[in-house]
Amino acid sequence: MTMQVLRCQVCAEPARTGLGFIFLAGPQARRSQEATILTDQPPVCARHVRAAARLCPHLEGNPTVFLARSAPLYGVHGTVYGIGDQGVQVVASPDHPLPYGHTNLSTFLASQLVRRLHSFRILNLDELTQELAASAT
Repeated sequence: MTMQVLRCQVCAEPARTGLGFIFLAGPQARRSQEATILTDQPPVCARHVRAAARLCPHLEGNPTVFLARSAPLYGVHGTVYGIGDQGVQVVASPDHPLPYGHTNLSTFLASQLVRRLHSFRILNLDELTQELAASAT
């Protein structure tokens, strides 16, 4: 639900800020030069950015902050099923999300929604905190 309607993964309140949507990723994501980022992690609201960074082991207390103006749904993670000799069975477990419209979606059991971030900036926590404070005044 949080990913579907862009609610905070901590409190489930609307995640939009005056600056856009805040998505967190591990520190290694800071090196990304891609114009578009795919994420299966819901956004966080401004109130819970520090709590999420502190409590999520994947973020290592030093997350990469993606401040996105736009985050449309892209597709889903999951498993492709088909009919085989023993009935319904796993055909494939892709290590990447299938985009909406993919031909395998009719036999795909989705486990996570994926959003595409574009029109985003990469910040650290301190930069985000400063920008949020400045936008509130």
